[in-house]
Amino acid sequence: MVVRSILSVTLTLGLVAGGLIGIRSSLAADAIYPTKEALGEALFFDTNLSKNRTMACATCHDPALAFTDPRETEVGRAVSLGDDGTSLGDRNTPTAAYARFSPKFQHVAGLIYKGGQFLDGREADLPGQAGGPPLNPIEMGMPDKAAVVARLQENPDYIDAFTRLYGDGVFQQPDAAYAAMADSITAFEMTPEFAPFDSKYDRFLRGEATLTDQEELGRLLFFSEQFTNCNLCHQLHDFGGTPKETFSNYQYHNIGVPVNAAVRAANGLGPDHVDHGLLENPAVDNPAEDGKFKVPTLRNVAVTGPYMHNGVFKDLRTVILFYDKYNSKSEARQINPETGKPWAAPEVPNTLSTKELTHGPALDDKRIDALVAFLKTLTDRRYEGLLEN
Repeated sequence: MVVRSILSVTLTLGLVAGGLIGIRSSLAADAIYPTKEALGEALFFDTNLSKNRTMACATCHDPALAFTDPRETEVGRAVSLGDDGTSLGDRNTPTAAYARFSPKFQHVAGLIYKGGQFLDGREADLPGQAGGPPLNPIEMGMPDKAAVVARLQENPDYIDAFTRLYGDGVFQQPDAAYAAMADSITAFEMTPEFAPFDSKYDRFLRGEATLTDQEELGRLLFFSEQFTNCNLCHQLHDFGGTPKETFSNYQYHNIGVPVNAAVRAANGLGPDHVDHGLLENPAVDNPAEDGKFKVPTLRNVAVTGPYMHNGVFKDLRTVILFYDKYNSKSEARQINPETGKPWAAPEVPNTLSTKELTHGPALDDKRIDALVAFLKTLTDRRYEGLLEN
């Protein structure tokens, strides 16, 4: 279970001695779930909110694996298994860590799309994301909001917490109770438990750790505009070495990822199905956005594989080699090391972010290994033991 110290509440009744606020604070202190964060944590781990009572938010966003899905399926961990025990998704489950830093979905100056939740931004913000999986038929599988709210009311401690935190009438309207559920899960996801900023990189910035020569080379390469294209998409702030860098600009790009044929064969969508990415967002209808996906955070990237929106690559080094193929003329760089064959064609070939992909020179093995080493330093302290695997 996640460490809960972040959820503790200090209630000083002396400030309102004998007053109504003091009485309510006392009641909250004695409650099972005294705060929205505590309630949200309970809901995050509650499998009763899925149709067959087998799946919770934490099932696909396990805090023991950097809030990704640890379960093996017939296609490895490329996509997630649904509550029905048979349904497989078509996209890799992104980490819930650091998700709160994605801005609301927006069309900036009518030129670029940015932010939102999920890989296509179809939910504008974190509460929208929190409310999505319970109603998704191939995820938690609940038929409607009312059914979810009925499950909530099976738990007397939930009833107490919801009415105390959201008002006595919160269960009178299913939409209101459902929104309160999403809000409390969001409150939990807003805690430092999801974004501790305590990786070796962060400790390096604070003068608490020293990078190896290889990690330092990777850091310099990553933030260089001359030698790599990494920072064009994976840098939020204006310069390198900024505290609380999330390593994503939250924009959308088509980088030419090929189909994950094994997933398509397993989930029944077949070889002719196309994932149109951002174009599948109901708010987007411009064909120029076809096949684009939100730039993910690189926090914990070394322990959250497989990679790309469909989990098509297993190894982090493969990902960097995939990018390098756009700039390298070497025959070896045109071979996918995981298959021993040439890189497969892009699923959506006509909207590639060619400018960004072809920025910078080709990389030799030393520099590729250095970038991998640097990316490993972005691992939260509590997951550093996973790096050995």
